This record gives sequence, structure tokens and C-alpha cells, in this order.
Amino acid sequence: MPNMPPMPVDETIPALKEALRGTGSAVLVAAPGAGKTTRVPLTLLNEPWLADGRKIVLLEPRRLAARSAARFMAASLGEAVGETVGYRVRLDTKVGPRTRVEVVTEGVLTRMLQQDPALEDVGLVIFDEFHERSLQADLGLALCLHSRSLFREDLRLLVMSATLEARPVADLLGGAPVIESRGRVYPVDTRYAPRAADEPLESAVARVVVQALREQPDGDALVFLPGAAEIRRTQARLAEALSGGTTEIAALHGSLPAEEQDRALRPSPPGRRKVVLSTSVAETSLTVEGVRIVVDGGLSRVPRFSPRTGMTRLETVPVSLASADQRRGRAGRVAPGVCYRLWAEEDNRRLAPADRPEIEESDLASLALELAVWGVSRPEELAWLNPPPQAAYRQARELLTAFGALTAEGSVTPHGRRMAELGAHPRLAHMMLRAAPLGLGELACELAALLSGRDLLRGAAASSPDADIRLRLRALRGEAALPGVGERQRRLMREEARMWRQLLSDAAADSGRTASDGPAANAADACGLLLALAYPDRIGQRRESGKYLLSGGRGAYLPDGEPLGREPYLAAAELDDRGTDSRIWLAAPVALADLERELAGLIRTETVVRWDAGTESVQARSRTTLGALTLRDNPVAKPDPDRIREALLEAVRESGLALLPWTEQARQLQQRMRFLHRLDPSFPDGSDESLLQKLEQWLAPHVEGMRSKADLQRLDLARALEDALTWPQRKELEAMAPTHLTVPSGSRLRIDYGDPDHPALSVRLQELFGLPDTPRIAGGKVPLTLRLLSPANRPVQVTKDLAHFWRNTYFDIRKDLKGRYPKHHWPDDPLQAPATRGLKPDRYGGARKG
Repeated sequence: MPNMPPMPVDETIPALKEALRGTGSAVLVAAPGAGKTTRVPLTLLNEPWLADGRKIVLLEPRRLAARSAARFMAASLGEAVGETVGYRVRLDTKVGPRTRVEVVTEGVLTRMLQQDPALEDVGLVIFDEFHERSLQADLGLALCLHSRSLFREDLRLLVMSATLEARPVADLLGGAPVIESRGRVYPVDTRYAPRAADEPLESAVARVVVQALREQPDGDALVFLPGAAEIRRTQARLAEALSGGTTEIAALHGSLPAEEQDRALRPSPPGRRKVVLSTSVAETSLTVEGVRIVVDGGLSRVPRFSPRTGMTRLETVPVSLASADQRRGRAGRVAPGVCYRLWAEEDNRRLAPADRPEIEESDLASLALELAVWGVSRPEELAWLNPPPQAAYRQARELLTAFGALTAEGSVTPHGRRMAELGAHPRLAHMMLRAAPLGLGELACELAALLSGRDLLRGAAASSPDADIRLRLRALRGEAALPGVGERQRRLMREEARMWRQLLSDAAADSGRTASDGPAANAADACGLLLALAYPDRIGQRRESGKYLLSGGRGAYLPDGEPLGREPYLAAAELDDRGTDSRIWLAAPVALADLERELAGLIRTETVVRWDAGTESVQARSRTTLGALTLRDNPVAKPDPDRIREALLEAVRESGLALLPWTEQARQLQQRMRFLHRLDPSFPDGSDESLLQKLEQWLAPHVEGMRSKADLQRLDLARALEDALTWPQRKELEAMAPTHLTVPSGSRLRIDYGDPDHPALSVRLQELFGLPDTPRIAGGKVPLTLRLLSPANRPVQVTKDLAHFWRNTYFDIRKDLKGRYPKHHWPDDPLQAPATRGLKPDRYGGARKG
């Protein structure tokens, strides 16, 4: 190995080698600039456990960092990339037969593990910048640990990071040693330049950059912005502010071509300065040569997945404190520097300590599919630093099952294996595989390329772009010249589409099917169908102009004036997931006939029999549905009588017993049952709650042939209740809780059981003359509450002790009644006087009628 300049990480190499020889695992925490990414793999190449030709795999979270690291290491060996050091990233691979160090991105490592779970030709896997906690890094580490426990005890694992709470990772690795390198960091002066609340980010950044270049005479500037759109707008402002000078403005983000990324990373030539406008890609791993000024906009863009809606949206959030410190440190790599922060110093206290792990925020469909292919049905079978959230994982498996990628038991199907082999998101993989035998493989690959990257039109025009994805397709094919869409963007997406075509062709060949690209392959009108295959939960049915109900149950809308807003059905690929209704950003129209043909497995036809509150009747309809969408709804002429009866009973449960025709007789029977149940719990309960619970036993036999509230009004409810009692129960009810009581006057009066604890009898006082004590029911156990009335049926007294009333209270009441009703008989001794229903008795002893 050629002589290389010393790096701070060199002092840790002996301890690192000892740890990997011993426990086989280590955690290396090295400050930015220590040289861990490019120095550690090369210093380990001659270790004895690599003597059998096994190689080192270095995992980088980003393609840009992977290519850059591989080029730097190859150059330090005096070689070209692809000799001792190579890389594998999406759309770009440079490895050869002599390659000993492979720098790969995270999806590549997962594919390597799935193809060879033992990683037979790998001696060491290095997880670089693990503090970023990407989903694929967590998955890769979990699979490597599982592989080591099952197949490869000698597989060595090294986790490296600049800012990482090392102990939990070390414990996950089985108690691995933690090795630290302080790095070489020059002092960085931090200055706060908060932007006003109404000042656009791009304006504030441009202002501070110009200020920083004026205040700092030496060095280049690295500017952190949340995304490519903000970079373009800032670049335009700076180009105007710095025009005619010696300062070059360069962009740096993942979707740029490699040559432009390299240009941003190269040092400025003598006599010139450079401003690099970057996303968070430059926070770690990459070294932007010559930087002594950092301008931090304080924002980052992260994906947020909602299990409630099943959608992921990019959200712009304040950076964490750890990220802010990482960004600040980029100014002190080569010399003392300065960092300008576009927020107030006191706002630091409100920053989150660190970014949340991506596994807690992301769509887990890809992870669930990879685990199924690995042979794991439950995440708990693997070791995780943070396990996948249950709700998001469950939803991911439901989606995969709907695609036919998993069986009902959770095992991967042949279709699921082919989806995983494609390496695309499961939605796009399913779309491409389903499209191939339809003659739409070419179109599906183009759509996959469009949907995998940044929207070709987003931010390209001053106004909001049209949501129709067919416009992007025409731009990709060069069939239409659209403002802001450059040849470079089209070229990158065409390369990706070609990659998908090759992978799709390989997958189709392996399955014995043909990836047909017949005449329909170029039919842009099939875009909607292909999107529906990928997003079956985002098929929209128009409710009114521009407003849609999605098959997943959510509402969605298109802005006024969008041509797609007139389509009866569309399939949405991208929504913003904000508010009650989500805005549709990307979609295409789809024909109902295509949905019914190609998504037949998701369409359900059932007869719905239910109570309709509007018509107050049972309605039976045949409904064809796709998720929450009703595709067809027709009346059923002769529905099943049993289902009609069930719907009628359900209406009574929901509306209550008031829906039934309660007569006085029926109500009293119910109350008598309640009364007797209080005395004897073995007797059937007549309470509303009990009757509603037992509608099938007592009401169902009496509603045959009925369908409406009007039909129910013909019901003999008293008979229905009585029929629910056995003959002995009826006899017991008559004996213990009679309907009427005959009083001394001969009147037969109804007993009131409204209060089951206090049955009552309303009776005129005169009709009880001669009755010495209170009447009792229930075999003499329960005295009736007597509501004593005047001749005019007005309340006089309420008592349960008639004997006491005669002895004490009667004489006080008699005075008042005698004055108010002089024609009626008010004897001095009511127990000896004959009961009467009318006026004073005549001289023959009979009562005169009054």
C-alpha cells in the first residue's frame, strides 16, 4: 500500500484490529475528518481473517458518498476504481475480479444477503455513518446478525459513526468494544443570523452567503438547504447577486449526474471561490474540499409515513441538534472556520437532540417483503436497535397480501420473490410484473422511473404543475417540450427505465412468462390502469368536480381547473396527506372496465340488506365495491327472508323498542315481567335491555314477512311477549302479578307495575270502605302502594298501610272531603260503612248514582 498521509483515525487501528480478531465486532466512533470511511477498510485488507480472499463490504447510506469514497480509496492506492476498490450503487457498478473492497449502498447489501445469506465471499461488513439510522441500514444489520447466528460465526461486523450513542449498538452486537477517535477538527466560530418570519428561506440564505463571503476573505462556502427546489431558487438569487465576480456556484444533491457532483466536491482553482448549495447529503461522509464557511438554513426534508392513511409525504422540519453540529463541523475540516445559522441562539434549546430512526417514520412495505423472503414472519425473530412499529408493519403486510406477494399465513409467494428481486418499492415491482404479460412492460418501467425520482414538473413552472402523469411520460419520451424539464433529467430517468426493463425481463424469464411489449406498450392511456395496480388503495371515484373518494376511504381533491377533475375514475400515485381531503399531485384517468378486469381479485359483490331510516323499511341491494368505492348498486327483487328478518331486528336494536307498537296491555305485561323478575331472578326479565338482547327469541317468530315500520304496527306485541313464556311461567305470572284487583266496591281496577319495586293501585277512597288492610300481591309478599283519590279522582293520600290510614289520617282528610263533596258519604267509621262508587246511600242502603 503506498504511503498515505497520517489521519487521526490511525491511532485506533491497533485496537480495532484486536477487537475484530477477538469478538468479531466493534463500534468505532470517530469525529468528522478523522478519515474513518476511507482509511479503515484499506488498513484491514491484510488481516489474517481475510487471507482466504474474502472481501470487505462498506455500506454507505448514499450513492454520492459511496462513489466518492471508492474513488478516494482507489486513488490513494494509485489505482482506478474497479480494481482493489470498487462500488455498487443503483444504475452504476464498477467492480472487477480483483476487487477486495466493495462500497455499496444499502439496497445492494440487502440483495447480496438475499442471494447468499451466508455471505460466503465476505469477511467484514462495515456500516458507515450509522447515526443516520436509515431503514435499510437497520435492516442490513439485523440480517447480518441473523446470518452470523445461523451460518457464519466468523462474519465480522463493524459499525462506524461520527455522532452515535455507542453503547446500545455495542450491546446489540453482543457486547462489542467501543473505540473512539477524536478526529482533527479546527475551531469553528458560530454566528446566528435569524431570518424574519416573513422572509423566504432562499432570500435569507442568499443574503447571509453574500455577507459571509464579504466577512470571510478565504475559503469556500457550504450551504445547507432542505431540497433540490430550494437549491435551484437560491442558486438563481446568488447568480444575480454574485454575477461578474470570481465566485462559482455549484449544486450538490443525490439526483445530479456524477460529473456535476464531482464538480461540487473539487477544490476551487487558485484565485476563485466556490459556494456549494447542498442537501443533507454533505452532512457526513463527503468532504467538500476547501470549505471554511458553512451557512445552515436549519431545515431538512424527511419522509413521514402515516399508518392511518397508508401514505408517505416529505415533510420539511427543523434539523436536530446532532445534525446542526455535524453541519457546523464541516467548516473546520481544513482550517479554522465560521458557521452562520439562520436561527436565534435561544432556539437551539428547542431542537430535537437527534433525528428519529427512519424505521419509526417510514413505509415498511419493502422491509416486510424482505423479511418474508428471508423467511421471517415476525420482526421479533431478529435483533433490532429499534423494532418496526406494529401498526405500520401490519399495514405493510396487508398491502403485500393484497398484491399476492404473501399468503394469508404470511409466507412469501413466487410473485413476492420476483417483486423482491426487482429491488423497486413493492408497489412499483408489483405494477411492473403485472404489466409485462399485458403488453405494458415498457410503459410500466417508464412509470417506475418517473415515480422513483423527483417529479419532472414540480418546481419547473411558476404555476402549480398539472397532476396528469401522462404529461411527464411525454416529457420523458421527448414527445413534448415542457418548461424546466432538461435533457439531463430525462436521460437519468431513461437510464433507470432501461434498468427496470432489464430486471423485468430477467424476472419474467425466471418465471417462465414473457415480458411482452406489444402494441399496447406505448398506450399512454393505460397509465391509469398501471397506477391502479400499484396503488389499489388510491383509486378515486368522482363525487363532484375535482373531488374524489379514494378506495382506501380517504377524500382527495384536485385544484380548480385541473382537466383530470372531470374524470369519473382516476388512480393517484402521489398525495400530500394533509387535512381531511388530500391534494392529488400525480394521477391518471382509469376506465371502470379496466378496473373490473384487472383488479377483479379486489372487487367484491354482495347483497346488502339493511334498515333504511329514510323509508323506515328494510332495503335489499346488490353492491359491487372496490374498497370504499361503490361501483354498482342495484335493488334486489327477492332477498333472503332470513336476512330481512335480521335487518328488521337490527333496526329495533339500533332505534330501540319505541319502534314497536306498544299498547297498554303490552306495556303492562312487560312491567309485570320486570316486577316478577325482581322477586325471582329465574323468571324472564322484561326490561328493555333484556328484551333488546333477546329479540331473536321473542320477537323474530312474529315478524315473518314484515319489512317496514308500517308492517311492525300490525304486530300483537302483548302476544309476542306472552308467547316467550312457558305455560308454567304464564300461570305464575297471573298468580303472582295479576293485571287487576277487585276492590270492596266491586270495581276491577288495573294494577300499575311501572315501578317494579312499588306496584301501585289508584282507587277512590270511598271504594275501599270496609277494607281493613292493604291488599297484597306476589303471594302476600308485596303490599300495593295505594294512591287514594277523591270523588273527582284527585290525589288525596298515598299509603302502603291502609289500617294506619283508617286509624289516624282518614279523619283529618274526611273534614276536607266532606266540605268539598257534601253529597258523598263520609262515615264516622269507614271500616263499618259499605263501599260505594257514587253519592250517599239511599234509605234502603244502596248508593245513589252521582
